[in-house]
Amino acid sequence: MNLKHVKYFIAGGLGFIGSNLVHRILECEPNCEIVVYDNLSSGRLEFLTDVRTDPRLLIVIRDIEDSESLITAMKDCDIVYHLASNADISKAITEPSIDFWKGTYLTHCILEAMRITGVSTIIYASGSGVYGDGGETVMNEEYSPMHPISTYGASKLAGEAMISSYCHMFDMVGRIYRFANVVGRNSTHGVILSLINKLIKNSKELEILGNGEQSKHYIYIDDVLNGIFKTALVSNEKYDCFNIATKDYINVKEIADIICEEMKLKNVKYNFTSNEAKGWRGDIGICRLNSDKIRSYGWNNQYSTRDAVIKTVKILIKEINI
Repeated sequence: MNLKHVKYFIAGGLGFIGSNLVHRILECEPNCEIVVYDNLSSGRLEFLTDVRTDPRLLIVIRDIEDSESLITAMKDCDIVYHLASNADISKAITEPSIDFWKGTYLTHCILEAMRITGVSTIIYASGSGVYGDGGETVMNEEYSPMHPISTYGASKLAGEAMISSYCHMFDMVGRIYRFANVVGRNSTHGVILSLINKLIKNSKELEILGNGEQSKHYIYIDDVLNGIFKTALVSNEKYDCFNIATKDYINVKEIADIICEEMKLKNVKYNFTSNEAKGWRGDIGICRLNSDKIRSYGWNNQYSTRDAVIKTVKILIKEINI
């Protein structure tokens, strides 16, 4: 990151990725300003307790749908980080519209506020779900056809398309990051936290959704931020996208084994909910991402998938005070 004065607008800045991003920017950029915009639907004020009094930081608790507040908060900002979305992917099974209103529509609101205020750069948190279920196929950024199998993946793909259109129609710069499963401190959701919470309630038996063979990349939050900072302002393209993933992967049963070991639990009975490598409808059981493009810019992950999982398990166990 550079040392000149930059004013950032971070939508979802009190969430998992957002709070880590805020800490990193404040640490690395002494001349920055940050506006955190969050409605606390999944974010937590305590994630920024240690920096709440920093004069460079302004926290606005409002909904993105509140266009007047959004435009006011975004005024005079230079770069928008759009990290806000529905965090509970499986919730769409019972509320199918959630990913439109808390995903696609929020992206529209952000882009309109940018157009009105004159902010020209957006960095968008997308995900591997935009590709659909590719199985063992290793998917790079040019993979086609992209057929999402969840409303979450569809909302992310729609957000990418809208950003592309605004970049070309209104002279903006868009950077899209398709993350693998991101893990680390301040986690608010995901399989690791879910399994830990289940074991706290019952240390003898553990329900595992699917057959436990769901196999994916898990990438540590610091590696994700390093990838964004390495590429966001380097590419000369008006609109560009990057996969951010490790080169290895792990399955859910192996994650459960790590958690049991770290919690010092033995002979835990695993109860699998089905014979499929899928946890719910819309879940992608196997994901393989090609990250050669971002690596060509000099980025490499510091933590392997297994290392990222182990580090996260240790952090969450300490946070929960087990």
